[in-house]
Amino acid sequence: MEIIIGLLIIAIGAFCQSSSYVPINRIKEWSWESYWMVQGIFAWLVFPFLGALLAVPDGHSLFEIYSAHPTDTLWTLFFGALWGVGGLTFGLSMRYLGVALGQSVALGTCAGLGTILTPVFTGKTGDLTTPVIVGVVVTLLGIGIIGFAGHLKSASLSDEEKQKAVKDFNFTKGILVALLAGFMSACFSIGLGFGESLCFPESDELYKTLPATFMVTVGGFVTNALYCFYQNGKNKTWGDYGKSTLYANNLLFCALAGILWYSQFFGLSLGKGFLASSPVLLTFSWCILMSLNVTFSNVWGIILKEWKGCSSKTIFVLLVGLLVLIVSSFLPQLLK
Repeated sequence: MEIIIGLLIIAIGAFCQSSSYVPINRIKEWSWESYWMVQGIFAWLVFPFLGALLAVPDGHSLFEIYSAHPTDTLWTLFFGALWGVGGLTFGLSMRYLGVALGQSVALGTCAGLGTILTPVFTGKTGDLTTPVIVGVVVTLLGIGIIGFAGHLKSASLSDEEKQKAVKDFNFTKGILVALLAGFMSACFSIGLGFGESLCFPESDELYKTLPATFMVTVGGFVTNALYCFYQNGKNKTWGDYGKSTLYANNLLFCALAGILWYSQFFGLSLGKGFLASSPVLLTFSWCILMSLNVTFSNVWGIILKEWKGCSSKTIFVLLVGLLVLIVSSFLPQLLK
């Protein structure tokens, strides 16, 4: 029963993450770099910091954890900064492919590489059991099927229909950017692996990974902030931050996008607390989260009519890919 609860919590977090880009559409008169920067403050600093505090027992401070493990803290920050590059290109993948296909390819690549590379980088290759590897392969198969659905979509729609569904649709450029985003985004999982020591022994099992999550997001924030400020200067959009009449609306939706995005990792931490009895699912939990993110992002893609005008064959292939992803999330538990 605890395993089911853990999977449900991770699924709720995945649904929230997949919904996090919807509030951004309600932001008014800010350039991309301005609203990306502000929502990042909420998503990568404010809410992760508050989450990390839940892992701090009474009489202790969050700084104690990081000062006690300086090397692990720095490695976690470093991989967080690399993940930040993935976050930037992740946004571009959705620009060229749409929410559904962009998230599918990027998160699918991130799922497979994050699950495989984390034990490799942290010296725990023994965690890569046969059920875990099979689960990753099936996940990548599902992503491949969805990618094929995207190819069918690209081939069947006219240029006008492509632009109507996704304004800047470009299948070739989008796939390349999405693969890069997935590879760099996998560094988030590697950062969490290096940050396993960043917790108090007496911390609640549900919250133990949250201090490490905060360090990863801080590293990612630095990368994104540098790029956004560069774009503010290049595009002369510093004035966005001075439009005080927009604060109430834009800060609200940036904060909403931020907490929805962070919910995936808050849910991952809580969910892993319920998966403690299954080492296989603990190792595979990153892949589960990414697979469910892909599934729910495609649900939003359908709602936002990104697949409108596609043939029944294309929709069938898409649904098959989603079904394979859903099966992959619990397959390792059946195979162990």
